[in-house]
Amino acid sequence: MFLKQVNIHSEKFPVLNYYPFKLEIFQNTETVKFNSPVTLFIGENGTGKSTLLKAIAYKCGIHIWQSEFNLRCEKNPYEEDLYKAISTQWKNGPVTGSFFGSQIFSHFAKNLEEWAVNDTKMLNYFGGKSLITQSHGQSLMSYFQSRYNIKGLYFLDEPETALSAKKQLELMKLLGQTSRNGKAQFIIATHSPILMACRGAEIYSFDEVPIEPIRYEQTDHYGIYKDFLDKKEKYLNERKQYKV
Repeated sequence: MFLKQVNIHSEKFPVLNYYPFKLEIFQNTETVKFNSPVTLFIGENGTGKSTLLKAIAYKCGIHIWQSEFNLRCEKNPYEEDLYKAISTQWKNGPVTGSFFGSQIFSHFAKNLEEWAVNDTKMLNYFGGKSLITQSHGQSLMSYFQSRYNIKGLYFLDEPETALSAKKQLELMKLLGQTSRNGKAQFIIATHSPILMACRGAEIYSFDEVPIEPIRYEQTDHYGIYKDFLDKKEKYLNERKQYKV
């Protein structure tokens, strides 16, 4: 365990009518504590889980790769400023780490390939193989298995996006193994009920105000998936009723 808690200082919000500062969940949450080596942020889209994840990473001094395509018709001037209104508490001082986002991984892999042209030893840090010559899921697991054996604080934003159910199980096991040996701490925004089942993980729900811990069996993800698998025909029949 490296990072103990994050404090959100709503009195430092520059505005209250722009995202993310307009979200009630940030206006009414003072502290998020990290009591487990694996912490999961869950909630519906737009609830702020990825935004807080990035803000904490920025505050911890961790670089976030930017996508090649970052042009937008409209720009929110406050979109990435949440980190300015939070503070961190460490157990024994800051540690290094990394931020993973599925949308920017391909950009990183292409850059790594260009570096490896001049120094093939660069690939040794990521399993010894080119990341772009493997399938997306395989390249992700090569990256995870190599990177997360190094001591550090790791942020993952929806890592399940390009992973099959089997690969998600592999990642879940990796998270458990590396966190138990004291090498790594993980903070993850996810929709995956498989990753949420990581042994000993603490789950924070962004669906209610303020941000609060929730048990795995209480999550909508667990309930909806379980109900669907138990009553598949009911859901399929409901869909037929509305088919045009």
